[in-house]
Amino acid sequence: MINRVTNQQLLYSAQRNLQNAMSEMGRLQDRVSSQKEITKPSDDPAAVANLLRVRQSMSANSQYSRNIADGQGWLNTIDSALSAVTSILHRARDLTVQGSNDGVLTPSQREAIASELDSLSDQLLAQANTSYLGRSVFAGNSDAGVAFQPDYSYTGSPGSSVTRRVADESAVRVDSDGTAVFGEGSSSMFQLLKDIASDLRSGVSIAGRIDQVDTQLNATLTEQAVVGSRLNGIEKAQSMNLDQSVALEAQRSGVEDADLSKAILDLKMQETSYQAALAVTARALPATLADFLR
Repeated sequence: MINRVTNQQLLYSAQRNLQNAMSEMGRLQDRVSSQKEITKPSDDPAAVANLLRVRQSMSANSQYSRNIADGQGWLNTIDSALSAVTSILHRARDLTVQGSNDGVLTPSQREAIASELDSLSDQLLAQANTSYLGRSVFAGNSDAGVAFQPDYSYTGSPGSSVTRRVADESAVRVDSDGTAVFGEGSSSMFQLLKDIASDLRSGVSIAGRIDQVDTQLNATLTEQAVVGSRLNGIEKAQSMNLDQSVALEAQRSGVEDADLSKAILDLKMQETSYQAALAVTARALPATLADFLR
């Protein structure tokens, strides 16, 4: 049995083919204008799944980058405070050595040294209460606002710490234990300088206090070395984070971004094909009775 092909069938077939060609040309135009290989999930479901995984990794890496920047802020603040504390203690030691010269200093000279030591003690307390973005850097997770009260009591919780995750399996402590550096209460370095000043005023020899100041100075230098090692570690984490960011961006681009030169060439070829299809269709459609009547 021979099927009869009517002019209407030919017309519909030609129209469908032209619409498919136009649809493909529109898709290629979208790819060129957006410069994206994938504009909707149906374009390539497998590639979309890979893209989602890459974007999730990029989001985590960006968070690690922010954590690293915040951690550097904490540690740089601590390092600056400890440097100031070291300078203050060096000056306190010099004054203690000077004040230990019994029988040489006049009462007014002893009072001058004592007054400066009181001032240095207050400066130490100010450094101990250093904060970063409203958080005390020497008080762990305490929200008291200061690490030490005016009576030199410590506000932090024993064993508490502040950490920042800088990679999937790496976290860095970014605070410093205030009691390890400054002591607490009557055994604090603030009270030590106050006691030295009091001994000077009362005429008590302070020669034995020099070793105590040295002990406090060594504790500060030790903590500063620890902070320096953490800074070194977080800087390495930053370098690795940047490398990871570049690698992830390359992965994303390989999946999502279109090859612009190839996309433009494909579009031009499709436009040529569409124009050719229009011309061929116009010639191939058979004439109707209406054509003869014209």
